[in-house]
Formats: sequence, C-alpha cells, structure tokens
Amino acid sequence: MNSDISLSSHRENRFYQGMAATFVANALQAVNFLGDRFLRQSHHSLSVIEDLYRHSMDSAFSVTEAFLVTGAPHASAYYPRDFAWFYPDVLDPETIMDAQDAVRRARLLEKSVRLLLEAVRADVVTTTIVPAGRGRYLGVNYFSRPSDTLLGILAGLRQMLSAEERASSYLAMSQCAHAGGLLLAEHGGDLKRAILKLASELEPFEADGAGYLLCDASGPRSAATDTRAERRRFVTNACVYTTFMWGVQLGVVDESELKRLLGRDLGQYKRDLLRLFGKDGYIRHSLDGTAGTPVFLVALDFVSVHRGFWDMSDASERALFAATTDLIIAEPRFRIPSTFHFLVSADNPRNKMIHKIAAPAYQGRSSWPTFNVEFADRMLDFDEFAGTETYRACAQGILKDIRTATEVHGGYQELISEQGLKYRTWAYKGAVAHSWFPRFLSVWSRAFGTPLLHWND
Repeated sequence: MNSDISLSSHRENRFYQGMAATFVANALQAVNFLGDRFLRQSHHSLSVIEDLYRHSMDSAFSVTEAFLVTGAPHASAYYPRDFAWFYPDVLDPETIMDAQDAVRRARLLEKSVRLLLEAVRADVVTTTIVPAGRGRYLGVNYFSRPSDTLLGILAGLRQMLSAEERASSYLAMSQCAHAGGLLLAEHGGDLKRAILKLASELEPFEADGAGYLLCDASGPRSAATDTRAERRRFVTNACVYTTFMWGVQLGVVDESELKRLLGRDLGQYKRDLLRLFGKDGYIRHSLDGTAGTPVFLVALDFVSVHRGFWDMSDASERALFAATTDLIIAEPRFRIPSTFHFLVSADNPRNKMIHKIAAPAYQGRSSWPTFNVEFADRMLDFDEFAGTETYRACAQGILKDIRTATEVHGGYQELISEQGLKYRTWAYKGAVAHSWFPRFLSVWSRAFGTPLLHWND
C-alpha cells in the first residue's frame, strides 16, 4: 500500500506526506546542503549597515523568490513557523526602503501564506514543506510533529490583515490587507478545523496533585528550537496557547468551542502553564529532565514570539519573566564573552554527529541573533507594563552587539558560535539570514526611539 496521501488543492498544487514523501524530501535536502557546501559563493563584501541591509532586502524579497525564506542552506524548504518566530515585521513601514520594496514584500508574503493555507486545506500541517517541482510539495516533520506551524500561518495572516494599520504611504500595504481578508474568508474553515484538532490532541498531565493539559506530555512536539526532542517543554506549550489566542482574536474559532475541548477557558489554561513551568519561581525550559541548578534548567527560547504568550499585564507573570531573565543575564555561561550576545542555553546536552556535519545545534551553545532580538523586545515589554527602566540598557546592548556582528560578518547571521564567530559545520557555512533583518530594525527603533536607518522614497 502506498504510504503517501495526496490531495488536490487550489491552483493545482498538490501536497504529499508519508514515508515515501519523507524519503524524497530528505534526499532533496541532502542535495541542497551539499550544493550549498560546494557551490555557495563568497558573501557580498560590504560592511556599512545600510549597504548590508539593502543587499539583504534585495536578496530576501527578490521577485524570483517563490516563498519567504532565510539565506540558510536549508532555505530551499519552507518553514511555516518562521512567520511567527522570525518574520513578524516584514511589513513594518520603517524597515521598507521604497515603494518597489513594499510591493515585493507584500506579494511574497501573500504568495507564501496562500501556499501554507492550501497545505492546511489538504490536511498537511507539518514542520516543513519541501518543493518537489511542478506544483508538488512534500510535507514532512523533522524530529517530531509541530506545535507552532499553525501559529506561523496565523502570524502571516495577522501581519497581512494589519498591514494598513501603520502609517504608510505605500499602496501595497492596503492591497496586502485586502488580500489577507480574502484569504481569511477563503480558508477560515480550514484553519478552524486544524485548530480544534490541535486542541483535541492535548494530553492530561498530573503534577503535585493538580491536572494540566500539555501538547507534549507523552511525546515531543517541534518548535523553533527542536533538536533536543524533549517532552514537556515550555516553549511548545506556549506556542499552542498563543495559537488558540490568535485564532480567537482573528475570529477563526470561538473561545467557547475551545473551552469545551479544554475543559477551561484560555485565561485558566495560561495560568495553569505558568503555575506548572514556573513553580520554582522562574520558567523552567522543560519538565522532562533531571533536577539541577536553575541556570541549567532555563533556555533563551522562553521569550516566545512577538505579541505571543507574554503580555506582561499581570504582576505575577512579570515576576516570572524577570526572574528567568535575571538568571540568564547573571550567568556568564549564557553569554559570548564581553558581549550582550546570549546563547540558547548554558550547556549543549545533545551535540550529536549530525550537528557537527550538517545541522546547527539549535538548542545548545550557539547564539541566535533573532532570539536575542526577541529577548530585547520582551525586556522592553516588561519595562513598558511595569513603568520602569529595568532592562532598557540591556536591550540596547543586545541590539548594538547584533549590529556590530552584522557589520563584522557581512550580514545578519542566522547563528553565531559561542566564540562570537560565524557558526560553521561541515555543510553549514554560516548562513546570512536576510529575511530576519527587518525585525531587528523594528526593535531597534523601539529601544532607541529612533530608526537605525532612514529611507527616502
């Protein structure tokens, strides 16, 4: 019996998943990594931040692109999660260079979100979509099923729908918002079905005599940093909560329908997660592990996504955030020496052979500039709601060091090693993350009160 499931979709695109599809997708990705290893040309020899940004935007939003991706060797595959984690400010007017840039961004975002919604309609909700030619796409899960794929799709839609809310002279913004409304109307039912299915998959978990619901109680779920393949992680469950919240805000699903499946409203569901993962006074990265000192039980990805899990409106929530943040700031093993570059964690428990040959050790001793940007933004969220200036200086330090690294390395890096160098494995030669650059500019403006770059249209 053929293990693939093929379903027709809009525009004659077809999506496949199953054992055969996974085998083909892995083969394609191996070829992509080898091609990048031996064929990648040396990067553009620029060092001025404005020139680097212009070159990056021309690359990220080229009219020849079929989907919004990073400049990494695995960029030939499409990752729905990235629209939540890494691309939340693609349409920020302050980051757009000119009207042509605005048109390219809006068109590429619409094209990307439409394809992801077609995959949802075909019931292909996976971590990764690998194009296989002639409108054929392979849906595969690397490491485990996703917790943040629907979150990324909703984030892309949210960005389109809100495109005209910011002051902008670009006609492409209002056109993009209109296109987002059409996509929501066309695919709202598909998203609702997928969100309710996700809610039905939550599993009961008992701890300290209380009952909870987790997406990964018995098996790992994938999130943006997934190579530890751990169960009971904070970030995966925070992604699921945010998916439900955004689904309600967009009118895709009614909270009463979620409450019926969860046995509690969303407010209680969030409080349960904070109580479970924050019972020690800080946010523990994962419950699936041995006891240890606090610094080895936290990870930088607790910051979650822009306007996601952390809303900072509650004093007890701010206290948990501050305690976790203070642990990370105070621990030298979390930082590249003499910088405000924070590493994902204080150790690297599973640095397997694949990490040395082909794939980055996402969860370990490496720095994601984009996670550092989100760390800075959550710090600013905290200060805004607490009415203090507790973390602004640290947030500014993070952003200044990312700017320096961008100029030194010749572009906005996807990863930086624990020595502060370009991240390199045998097949992964330090990719430039073109598409993540606008988010950095958006948070810079917030932290310093003025844009880093100015454009004259």
